[in-house]
Amino acid sequence: MQSSEQVLRVALIGNPNTGKTSLFNMLTGLNQQVGNYPGVTVEKKTGRWALIDGRETELIDLPGTYSLAAASLDERIAVDVLSGHAPGLPSPDLVIVVVDVENLRRNLYLASQASELGVPMVIALNCWDVAEKKGLQIDCKLLEQRLGVPVVPTVAKHGKGTTELDQAVTRAIETRPMLVCPKWPEPIEQALAELRHEFVEQRGETLRNGELQRLLFDRESAVCERLQTAPADYEPILQNTREQLYKAGYQPDAAESVLRFRFLNPLLNDILERQALAVRRSKSESIDQLLLHKVWGLLIFVGMMYVVFQSVYSWAGPAMGGIETLVEWVGNQIGGLLVGMPMIQSLVVDGIIGGVGAFLVFLPQILVLFLFISLLEETGYMARAAFLMDKLFQWCGLNGKSFVPLLSSYACAIPGIMATRTIPDKKARMITILIAPLMSCSARLPVYLLLIGAFVEPRYGPAVAGAALFAMHFVGAIAAAPLAWLLHRALGNSAARPFVMELPPYRIPQFRQTLFRMYESGREFVVQAGTVIFAMSIVIWALLYFPRPESIEQAILAEQQGDPAAAVRAVDAAYLEQSYMGRFGQFMQPVFAPAGYDWKITVGVLASFPAREVIISTLGITYALGGEVDDASKDLRGALANTRWESGPRSGQLVFNLPVALSVMVFFALCMQCGATVAIIAQELDWRWAIGSFFTITLLAWVAAVMVYQIGIRLA
Repeated sequence: MQSSEQVLRVALIGNPNTGKTSLFNMLTGLNQQVGNYPGVTVEKKTGRWALIDGRETELIDLPGTYSLAAASLDERIAVDVLSGHAPGLPSPDLVIVVVDVENLRRNLYLASQASELGVPMVIALNCWDVAEKKGLQIDCKLLEQRLGVPVVPTVAKHGKGTTELDQAVTRAIETRPMLVCPKWPEPIEQALAELRHEFVEQRGETLRNGELQRLLFDRESAVCERLQTAPADYEPILQNTREQLYKAGYQPDAAESVLRFRFLNPLLNDILERQALAVRRSKSESIDQLLLHKVWGLLIFVGMMYVVFQSVYSWAGPAMGGIETLVEWVGNQIGGLLVGMPMIQSLVVDGIIGGVGAFLVFLPQILVLFLFISLLEETGYMARAAFLMDKLFQWCGLNGKSFVPLLSSYACAIPGIMATRTIPDKKARMITILIAPLMSCSARLPVYLLLIGAFVEPRYGPAVAGAALFAMHFVGAIAAAPLAWLLHRALGNSAARPFVMELPPYRIPQFRQTLFRMYESGREFVVQAGTVIFAMSIVIWALLYFPRPESIEQAILAEQQGDPAAAVRAVDAAYLEQSYMGRFGQFMQPVFAPAGYDWKITVGVLASFPAREVIISTLGITYALGGEVDDASKDLRGALANTRWESGPRSGQLVFNLPVALSVMVFFALCMQCGATVAIIAQELDWRWAIGSFFTITLLAWVAAVMVYQIGIRLA
């Protein structure tokens, strides 16, 4: 019996594409927290859910899985949480199994496995609206009687059934209903009894029935990793027990699925009527014949991506202008209040507002990108794209399972690399990890938007600008293909595993869910990137502001007594050039000179290695402190377009032109995404691969940037 004041723990589990996360969002709203499970980088998503009787529950959205026979780290986390072995997370008080009505038999397979762990259960029959439209008849009362647990019809995307689910969970917390479990044949019962005797009674291991089954049925069980018993002691026991099953006519690897489905089949008799299903499937298949066609499917995919990036560039213009004006107004207002404190004024206006504001200007375009990604996922097209990419990936040692991690890397390489844990082939997983940083993450988007807006759109118009943005997102992918092939050959040319995946049904996106996912992705990006940019803006401002010897100011003022405004700009430029970052940029500038960079661009490139989006704030601070942003060029794009070489053979010429802008964009398209990406590669592989990857990709970026600039100036 639970205390009414105690926070209850309720876990959500289900197969992929059952609407589990939609139900989680509907129950918790914006009251969510996203982190990592202790000791691993698997995302942990929890939220607060107030039950109808007023009790607070912590709702845990577990990773989607088809079975508790865990093969990937995500699936292992689900098993650990349900069995109470996840560090810092006690066993849940109740589990809600989200079941897709159309795949009732297969989804209940997972529920029957979870029931063996001894956790009370409620079944949420989701996608009920789809079932009704297809004429499916489900007898929920009869199903509830046969399973022994509450069964609640829900439509997660519309919020239907959530009140009934709330009531069922409230009752189940008290009554603790358990799903009926299969009765195993005598040889399997004997094998489980032997394992219980050896591990629980003899060695004191804490194992539930479901965990003993995992030891017996799974050849490489994740439960083995939690045993106190040494492998040399437990492996002979498991081997002997499995051999006894073989002699009795059962194959441990296949016995569980055969017997569980044999147990579930009679339970589902007369439960589900499928009269109208065949007609609907034929329509879905006809759509798939087009979208999965080896030629038309690829053309449609490329066309969709082109529309996405054109929209990213064109839709967000008014909002960007509004934010730009607001940032400028805030800077002027706060700067006016700090007139008597020049150093504090520069820190706040040039450092914090200038740095963070330069990044926030591009937030509308980032939100538009997340909007389209959400739409493609919710319609079910993203899974089709993964299936479509499988054949294209095979020549370089990858398969369709690499598509989702690589696509995720277009938002950020860190979740993309973490998503590779679902790839069972170790070599394919390693190659995917090493090429993921070449995908153009969202932190690079502001760089493209800044330079395309300054040097492409004014000359060629918005249509070409959108096409340029589209092309920049594929530069890294084009470079990744031969690199993946080389890694495939270097790591051993073994045959690729066949790619099998479930294609979810086509669904009409729900406006509320789409906006919520866009908001969540945008908020996470702003919080993570904004925190880094805020800290880096202060550091970069300090490195660009200090030292400030008075002798420089006195010498320049003495030379330009007749033009006070020019004298102030000259003083600012001289201070910037003599700053710590200015000196370092001038020292490193010869390395980037073949790519057409001056020392200010070099400073921006070097400062952005911890996080790529920092170049925007760095350039904003650099040109603000250097006196480049005047009345004639109020924004950063204007400052870039008007800045000139101060010395050398190109003295007086414009620093930025189209070849330089393309060179900078290509460098950013190919270089390592950020310092955190290097750390996550080291965590997933080791530091040798991480450091080698960093230097290889950086060298590739430098060579490509030099080639683009050198070819560009010759063509120009």
